[in-house]
Amino acid sequence: MSEALKSQVALSIIVPLHNEEESIVLLYEAIKSAVFELGGEHEIIFVDDGSRDRTFDYAAGLAANDCCLRVVKLRGNYGQTPAMVAGIEQACGAILITMDGDLQNDPRDIGVLIDKIEDGYDIAVGWRLKRRDRWLTRKLPSRLANWLIGRVTGIPIKDNGCSLKAFRGEVIKSVPLYSDMHRFIPAMASLTGARVAEVRVRHHARRFGVSKYGLLRAYKVLIDLFVVKTVISFAERPLWWFSVLAWPAIAISVFAFALAIYQFFFESTYSMVPVGMGLLFASAAAFAFFGGIMGEIIYKTGNLKLSELALVTAKQPRATGHDRRRLRS
Repeated sequence: MSEALKSQVALSIIVPLHNEEESIVLLYEAIKSAVFELGGEHEIIFVDDGSRDRTFDYAAGLAANDCCLRVVKLRGNYGQTPAMVAGIEQACGAILITMDGDLQNDPRDIGVLIDKIEDGYDIAVGWRLKRRDRWLTRKLPSRLANWLIGRVTGIPIKDNGCSLKAFRGEVIKSVPLYSDMHRFIPAMASLTGARVAEVRVRHHARRFGVSKYGLLRAYKVLIDLFVVKTVISFAERPLWWFSVLAWPAIAISVFAFALAIYQFFFESTYSMVPVGMGLLFASAAAFAFFGGIMGEIIYKTGNLKLSELALVTAKQPRATGHDRRRLRS
């Protein structure tokens, strides 16, 4: 895509897909209908996350007849967040929209999200007020997770799991995302001082296939939440914070070794307990200290890119399109 054409893209819509062959055509038609009403230059990026059905074939067939559609194929099934990041890296729009590919998000809400961005916000997060999912296995765990995420991160978002979001391009491209971090985008974006708003959006019951998530994802959410809290708290001075954490272990280690030396020289006794405690806590202190060094290196050297995971396909030169109202950035 030429630089001149890149500059004309006002809106990029990014959709991760995994085994969604039954819904992809309907999804494409719904997105095209929504962006036609909005006007302006746009692009759609479908990211095939290692699908084992005909998802990629259908997507490539659609792209062959639409110069506004591009398809990114990952070499394997890496998960929703890596697929989303791959699409974000390829996107050229001033405003980026992310959404699910299972028809539960409604493309008609894209305009409402864009309005929030145009009001001055950097991120607009969808809030599925009337969520069409099972209460026990989906809605209840989601409510508990959202409450916990808000308490830990200090960012009280009501629906972190909603994939329908809008971003300023320069903001989301600076947010480090990996694992299942798409749930924590508002919290991670707080590191950049981004302004975040919530928008009520529609939600539909799943029409095809089965959900890719279950109750077991709660474990991954808790681990990622711990990582996010650590990143938010230690982001700018990781070595200093980890050194602070190492001091209690150093104190206990020095006390244990001092006790062992005192017993050996003044009481003529020898016990492995204080020596073992000294070694244990000394190792913990060293682990914390070197962890801080690693965090400092990661913070200074930037984010991991997914360019080696993705194969960009079905990419065609963009047409200038009709003379429609351009989206404000």
